[in-house]
Amino acid sequence: MSETNRQWLLKRRPVGRVEPDDFERRSVPAPEPADGELLVRNLWLSFDPTQRGWLQDRPSYLPPVQIGEVMRASTVGQVVRSRHPDFEAGELVFGLGGWQDLFSCPGGSGLAGVRKVPAGVPPSWLLGVLGLTGVTAYFGLLEVGRPQAGQTVLVSAAAGATGSVAGQIARLQGCRVVGIAGGPDKCRWVTERARFDACIDYKHDDVGKRLGELCPSGVDVYFDNVGGPILEAVLDRLALRARIVLCGSIASYNDVEPRPGPRNLSNLVVRRARMEGFLVLDYLARMEEAVRELLGWVRAGEIVHEEDIQHGFENIPATLNRLFTGENLGKQLLQLGEPEPERVG
Repeated sequence: MSETNRQWLLKRRPVGRVEPDDFERRSVPAPEPADGELLVRNLWLSFDPTQRGWLQDRPSYLPPVQIGEVMRASTVGQVVRSRHPDFEAGELVFGLGGWQDLFSCPGGSGLAGVRKVPAGVPPSWLLGVLGLTGVTAYFGLLEVGRPQAGQTVLVSAAAGATGSVAGQIARLQGCRVVGIAGGPDKCRWVTERARFDACIDYKHDDVGKRLGELCPSGVDVYFDNVGGPILEAVLDRLALRARIVLCGSIASYNDVEPRPGPRNLSNLVVRRARMEGFLVLDYLARMEEAVRELLGWVRAGEIVHEEDIQHGFENIPATLNRLFTGENLGKQLLQLGEPEPERVG
């Protein structure tokens, strides 16, 4: 393995849609791990809508990526050298490795550290269905949405990595599940593969009208990944004491100017409804619980998931935009390489 480390750095803050020229590629010597640290070679990179927010120079739940810094991203990699007693060369780990070939980090469960990939689990799953996207769906739906059997649960971005899992968990709770996705192919996947009861194509359907047809008694739980006009349409069709789970607002992430807020928030008062945001970071101490439950459902065939895997270090910046153009189905990943078999285990 080459000891040269390729990196993508933030060159300038994007205005509107993220462009490849917003990042700069460079090669530097591989870092040397200090005592208690590991040197990890990235194999899979995760792409998530929240990365767009990290590029903005404004306060958030994590500091923004600074100009000249390696772009932040969740990764799965293989330990190359270890100076930590609990990790060995060859082991697979996951953490915030960023857009680069190699990184040094402490072992352990903090945000700066890495965790081991459990034995017998495909490594890429730790970035998707068993990673922060799947765990987000688990806690957002069950802890914030609190669905009850027989209720109607609506999920936007239903063919995405988080929305698809949230809807399937709702189905497992005995709920009637309606999705919203873009295009007939994605809607077909949502109903046929993920087994939602119905799916609205926001690109071709009148969303408000279809909500009235598919949810005649209103929406009990709305898992919102998009915000914008779809959120307004749902606010008009809430059941009594409905819960809106605010997970994301991808519809506005690339806006240059802030959008006006929903014009019909007063419906929360009329319907005695609740709208609540959350962060998966609030539940990190319970992550093992979520992973255990999700893994059981996946192995039993109760939850299905898709991975959209791109390749090539040079394609990393462009891959982020697939999330915002709707090109991806399921979890967006980019693979840089395969584990070295002689080192695994």
